[in-house]
Amino acid sequence: MSQFTTALLSKALVSFDSLPDSAHVDVRTVAGLYGCSTPTVWRRVNAGLIPAPRKFGMSTRWNVGDLRASLIVEAE
Repeated sequence: MSQFTTALLSKALVSFDSLPDSAHVDVRTVAGLYGCSTPTVWRRVNAGLIPAPRKFGMSTRWNVGDLRASLIVEAE
């Protein structure tokens, strides 16, 4: 991963708590939140362990509110 990509990912993870529930994030941010690789994110989506993403044109993004709810359930 390039230094630029790592910096963007770190910024997305740091700002995750301040994002509104209606915001959307990319697969790298989801992988960072769950502490796994991007292929593992897709495996967990297919297994129903991570909420399904939404398509916006050519982009695939996850809803922050859905991810927060999933993380709360996972923590319990």
